[in-house]
Amino acid sequence: MGCASCSSGADGKPAGCKSNGYCSTSGCNKLGVFDWLTGVPLPQGQQPFDAVEVRFKNTRKTFHRCPPSLGVVPGDAVVVEAGQGHDIGVVSLTGELVRAQMARKEKEQDTFELRKVIRKATQEDLDRWHAARKLEDETLFATRVIAREARLDMKVTDVEYQGDGTKATFYYTAEERIDFRDLVRRLSDRFHVRVEMKQIGARQEAGRIGGIGSCGRELCCSTWLSDFRSVTTSAARYQQLALNPQKLAGQCGKLKCCLNYELDMYIEAIKSYPSQNAKLKTRQGTGAHIKTDIFTERMFYGFKRPGEPFIMASFPVEVVRDILEQNKQGVEPEVDLNMVDVPAVPEEKAPDYENVVGQDELTRFDQKMKSRGAGGGKRGGRKRKDRERPREGGPARPKPEGSGAEPRKASPRPPGEGEPRGERGGRRDRRGRRDRGPRPDKPGGPSPAQPPQA
Repeated sequence: MGCASCSSGADGKPAGCKSNGYCSTSGCNKLGVFDWLTGVPLPQGQQPFDAVEVRFKNTRKTFHRCPPSLGVVPGDAVVVEAGQGHDIGVVSLTGELVRAQMARKEKEQDTFELRKVIRKATQEDLDRWHAARKLEDETLFATRVIAREARLDMKVTDVEYQGDGTKATFYYTAEERIDFRDLVRRLSDRFHVRVEMKQIGARQEAGRIGGIGSCGRELCCSTWLSDFRSVTTSAARYQQLALNPQKLAGQCGKLKCCLNYELDMYIEAIKSYPSQNAKLKTRQGTGAHIKTDIFTERMFYGFKRPGEPFIMASFPVEVVRDILEQNKQGVEPEVDLNMVDVPAVPEEKAPDYENVVGQDELTRFDQKMKSRGAGGGKRGGRKRKDRERPREGGPARPKPEGSGAEPRKASPRPPGEGEPRGERGGRRDRRGRRDRGPRPDKPGGPSPAQPPQA
């Protein structure tokens, strides 16, 4: 939750309002509350409420008594009383809205019992506070290692140091009861601080850590939701949602809190609809309820007859009530089962441009390049497999000896045989090629003429 003028800077701090996250509206903080009473004068004779809401790390907030003489405003860092020592926090809310927040959280509005604000934080207090905050990450990682060595079935999720650096609160989650007495002694000896272990639930853990939900917005538990009500699978059934744990569960591993937001509306709407267990008896068959769409006020039924395909039909609620009334009288009406809501297929619109080079095709990288021929050029010969195939009307060519990948080598001509080098004689055909005639010395050629024998 951030102000409309806020934006993320290079160091992660809000760069829009130039207040480093401590603007007057506290919009950049977790569980921020907008003070809509700012600037509204109090009635004559009424004293301002002497309590303020102080925000600490993540979602931890407490109420403290603050004398009006201090003149604190939202965004001021103040030093408050703690169990032992003092702590430092940021004022998040002042005025009459604090009284409404205390009533909402069922807190007693007697400010005399509250711990008071000592003073506004000085630069020395802030330096000590920032030095203690820098130790939290290192302490968290070391604590997880110690808990793993102690074989404790727990998960340490966060560590928060007190403002004066004398106390550290360790937040953890566990399914069962944990005996961490030995762990507390080891942590106290390791970090030299007073140790407090605090168990929280999975939803409180998600609220403290924060994150982005599947809806694209920040988690409700870290922005505005403070009371975590139980969520059951019946909430999904009432809303006709698929019982898919991967979609219904949030980042905490539990069912999403937003399943309860519209549950009351669905329950009230379904009360006015016919029972989902009732079956429609018609001449075309018996229909069983599949789902109900309360927004379009239609109910979907499935019809299955022996030897026929399954048919799903949707009827308005008034038609379903009419059919059920006739069934009570023993009448099976004839209905039209072609009342299925099929979404209209949009017409394909011709593109306004032509894909000339094919750069917009998704499968352009799947097309293999055409292999070139044996000669290496575009007009190369056929592939080797094609050359080895027998031609129509003739025997298959014999394979050369050795590996098929080795090229054929021309056998050298013995010197002194055939046409002398440099001589260009001989007959030529119409294509300009020389016709040397039969060669008696060539193996496989015709033999010279023999004289007839007596």
